Amino acid sequence: MSVEISASAVKQLRDTTGAGMMDCKKALTEANGDFEAAIEILRKKGQKLSLKRADRDAKEGVVIAQVSADGKKGIVIKLSSETDFVAKNEDFIALAKKFANIALETFPATKEDLLALPFEGITIGDKVTEQVGVIGEKIELADYEQLEAEQVVPYIHSGYRAGVIVGLNKANGQSAEAGEDLAMQVAAMKPVAVDKDGVDAETIAKEIEIGKEVARAEGKPEDMLEKIAMGKLNKFYQESTLLNQAFVKGDGKKSVRDYLASIDKDLTVTGFRHVALG
Repeated sequence: MSVEISASAVKQLRDTTGAGMMDCKKALTEANGDFEAAIEILRKKGQKLSLKRADRDAKEGVVIAQVSADGKKGIVIKLSSETDFVAKNEDFIALAKKFANIALETFPATKEDLLALPFEGITIGDKVTEQVGVIGEKIELADYEQLEAEQVVPYIHSGYRAGVIVGLNKANGQSAEAGEDLAMQVAAMKPVAVDKDGVDAETIAKEIEIGKEVARAEGKPEDMLEKIAMGKLNKFYQESTLLNQAFVKGDGKKSVRDYLASIDKDLTVTGFRHVALG
């Protein structure tokens, strides 16, 4: 008599091994629901090796940033490995670029959607797991980001160690050049948001609390802590939001917002995505 395989059991096996959902279901069915036996069945595809290396760090790899031909859409993916030796392998880089091409063509909403897409007769997720067995290291498609705008400009840091896409509200030669400058700014200065209204409430609350604690430790009176903390929050906005940061290619006196206004008073950043190794 066949054993009924629950969706939760399939998910558990997938989470444990990194194998595809259908492979997990087939393995559990073949194993009559025996979890350990199902793992043994999955060995031949490399999933057992993926399991063995689940707690290993994959901090090397390659980051690919690409933009569509019309410049309206952009994606960034990170294919991670354990060692720099693997990351510099031409086949590994070529595989990451293939994944990036599929991501740009299909523009999935999430990383999970991307992993489920077909690739050479299997899924991208299964191909990644297969590479664990082939290469002998923990391999992950660790990050995927996408962005749409009037003009999206990409930047890949040397050696594929970081990728940035920046979206602008206008599309012309000047905005393309500005986008390149700002993509490099994002890679170098690592802003947390485009402007202060894009900073999440949790981060704001944390910065205010830190500001109060620092002021308190400096012996400032309690009734002044809130005001001092707000001043520090404004400093945080200046240093950590893209439009308010000092423009790094200038003399440090002009903000990114000022730089954009000097090109076109209505030109601005609508969004950015930044993915880096580590």
